[in-house]
Amino acid sequence: MKESIRYLSLCGLLGYGYAPVSLENALSQDLDFVGVDAGSTDPGPYYLGSGKGFVKRLQVKRDLELILPIIKEKKIPLIIGSAGGSGAKPHVDSVMEIISEIASNKGLALKIAVIYSDLERAFVKEAANGHLTGCGGAPAFDPEMADKLCNPVAQFGTEPIIAALEQNVDVIVAGRCCDTAIFAAYPIHHGFPAGLALHAAKIAECGALCARPVGANDSLVVEMYHDHFTVEPPNPLRACTPDSVAAHSLYEQPDPNCFYEPEGKIDLSNCSFEALSDRKVKVSGSQLVPAEKVTTKLEGSRLAGYRSITIAGLRDPSAIKHLAEIEAGVRAAVAESANFVKEGEYSLRFLRYGLDAVMGKLESSDSPLPKEVGLVIEAIAPTQEKADALIGLARSKALHQGFPDRKATAGNLAFPFSPSDFSGGAVYEFALYHITDLPLNIQPEIRIIQ
Repeated sequence: MKESIRYLSLCGLLGYGYAPVSLENALSQDLDFVGVDAGSTDPGPYYLGSGKGFVKRLQVKRDLELILPIIKEKKIPLIIGSAGGSGAKPHVDSVMEIISEIASNKGLALKIAVIYSDLERAFVKEAANGHLTGCGGAPAFDPEMADKLCNPVAQFGTEPIIAALEQNVDVIVAGRCCDTAIFAAYPIHHGFPAGLALHAAKIAECGALCARPVGANDSLVVEMYHDHFTVEPPNPLRACTPDSVAAHSLYEQPDPNCFYEPEGKIDLSNCSFEALSDRKVKVSGSQLVPAEKVTTKLEGSRLAGYRSITIAGLRDPSAIKHLAEIEAGVRAAVAESANFVKEGEYSLRFLRYGLDAVMGKLESSDSPLPKEVGLVIEAIAPTQEKADALIGLARSKALHQGFPDRKATAGNLAFPFSPSDFSGGAVYEFALYHITDLPLNIQPEIRIIQ
């Protein structure tokens, strides 16, 4: 049994970049593996539904070109999780294409484990029969929605990655998985306490975001022991402190004492964070309370329509004061003129930046009016043509809409761009964001790239 494990979190998200000096310093001592998270639902349902990545191809290629020759030379695995952004088959395949291109250009022979987590429609329908629980306030799932889902996936834990590691591969390209699984699978596979491994993984998943100055675009080195772990950024410009690491343990979590993964509850109530130097922190006391029943989170998007937007600015104090009346007038005028789309088939949204676009109704009504407001009008309709026509109507109506105390006869809005209207393409919304207790059989596929 290993006494310790040393691994590198390459950066907070594959494609975000990392400093070459971080890689050089991390390699000054032996590494057991390199991991990197490559996806998230944070950018919204579009990327899952469309099969496109939110980090661009050239960004991903840059990050992989530096590390692939090194892991091959050092004979250590590279683990990529939620490949391509959302981890569905189109995303995983896009990362595989980049790896194949790099391997060909650099003459690398790679043994790769590919882990797909895409869901069959039949499985979703079976799960909808009493085996789905809404996650994060999601409503009950309509079984008829199963056939409308685009790229539904399961967010798996450590087991499929452990199965891939058992195949002695050079690279693991995993579909949608828990961020912690990327970094916890190897230590758990080698007999290290799961509570410590998962807590360390929770911190490592975002690269140097637990350091100061913060940076998801940089690396973090983790050393695992059987009774504690340490974290240290390999970039000398950054430092970990007990408070910065403790704070990141709470990242995206509602309870400071614990967080949950498919393996169970990670209890942090007895954790301690100790400075070993001015840049390195020791963490101990994390415990796993195993789950009574294995569950898996499922994700899926559906096509909701097509978007068009226009962007404008206002400086007339009377117009700013009466934006609500202007909006109501525009809605009524569009409804009267838009005979090419049925009522209820489209939506118009007005975002008033500088006034209440971010906080909405929570913004204090007593706040003084700003000197200028940025207005974004969004139209969503069943086709792009209809969305474009709707935004054209809304823009022209808003430009000339009357309001109380209006003195000028010219337009209300200043447009920073020509053309003023932008076609936004397909719009997706989450329709499957649920937990199931049905078992899934997710297994790695082994491929050889010469």
